[in-house]
Amino acid sequence: MKPIIGINVDLRVGPPPEASLQIPYLEAIHKSGGIPVMIPPLSDEDLRHVLSRIDGLMFIGGADYSPKRYCEEQDETVKLIDERREGFDFLLLDEALKESRLPILGICLGCQLLNIGLGGSLLQDIKKHFPESQVPHASPNGWEVGFNNHDVVVQKDSKIYQIYKKDRIGVSTSHHQAVNRLGKGLKIVAHSDDGVPEAVELTDRKFVIGVQWHPERDYETNKPLFDEFVAACRNGHQN
Repeated sequence: MKPIIGINVDLRVGPPPEASLQIPYLEAIHKSGGIPVMIPPLSDEDLRHVLSRIDGLMFIGGADYSPKRYCEEQDETVKLIDERREGFDFLLLDEALKESRLPILGICLGCQLLNIGLGGSLLQDIKKHFPESQVPHASPNGWEVGFNNHDVVVQKDSKIYQIYKKDRIGVSTSHHQAVNRLGKGLKIVAHSDDGVPEAVELTDRKFVIGVQWHPERDYETNKPLFDEFVAACRNGHQN
């Protein structure tokens, strides 16, 4: 049986106001054998009902979360995400982490969500912390205007390495922020050549992974990641 995988959505004020999800996220889950289901903001009770019926959860990219979440003043480069989405993303993550059976994949902002939600912090703008870097990290709000291509180096003692079976991967990125202080239980398992973290894993769960790149934009290269994620969701359903 195909596993049902919930995906959070982006919210825009409009006009008209909208809840949206870029098609490559849906296609990647479908191609790897899952059934993608969009999850808009819900009440606590409705959310718990939905979580009891899905087999996994994927968090998508977007603008920036408020630095107040990790007790910092907002940098001028930060472009805040819709408040309703931000509040629901953290509620969704909190409830999902209580469900040990649920595999979780965080993409770009979803990776940052994992880190903040587990008590970590972010570099609010990579270029300010790595001014000499030759790696093409995005300018602020680069997630809206384009993608950069560069390599990431993968640690061999990681699930990411087991999945890709490579210690260097070419990726497509668009983030101007990155993990700074690690959240509780997380481990950095990949980084760019300038040392910026590019992937994290929650060490006490079978599959809770955050990647700063956009695997959905290059499905063929990243098929092993989606295949493994969907397989973990299917196995959780069977258990």
